[in-house]
Amino acid sequence: MAEYSITQDQRTFNEQLEVREDVGNYYVSLLGLRMYATHELLQLVQKGMPYATFENFAQNSSIPREQLHLLLQLPLRTLQRRKREGALHSDESDRLLRAARVFAKAVALFEGNYEAAQTWFTSSQPALGGSSPLEFASSELGAHEVEAIIARLEHGIAI
Repeated sequence: MAEYSITQDQRTFNEQLEVREDVGNYYVSLLGLRMYATHELLQLVQKGMPYATFENFAQNSSIPREQLHLLLQLPLRTLQRRKREGALHSDESDRLLRAARVFAKAVALFEGNYEAAQTWFTSSQPALGGSSPLEFASSELGAHEVEAIIARLEHGIAI
């Protein structure tokens, strides 16, 4: 089996995971960002994140692009257009930020093991009625449910 190597963004995330209370929105490092203040992130989302943040998340999460576009509710043709334009729209940026937040919590649940987090995130889960966390996290309501399940698992509560 090939050894899994982590990216610099994943390394930064892992370091921040250790002190996340002090860092704030630590999960944005999975997007390749190094701004953690909520007001800065809000301004970036309103302006539209650079397309590169999508590419960074795809690389750092190892979620296949065919599934990522579903998570972000972005048709492939729209995603190709955003690549040419160089930026996502505000609503798309918000969904990307949500995806990074939820996936980061899965990585934290698996104590920095990206492969385990990616497998869990993309696999059918009985607690979600047989859907995957990725499918659920495509809406804010579903993302909250996935985060609630992660919190229960972190505290050893049966789901």
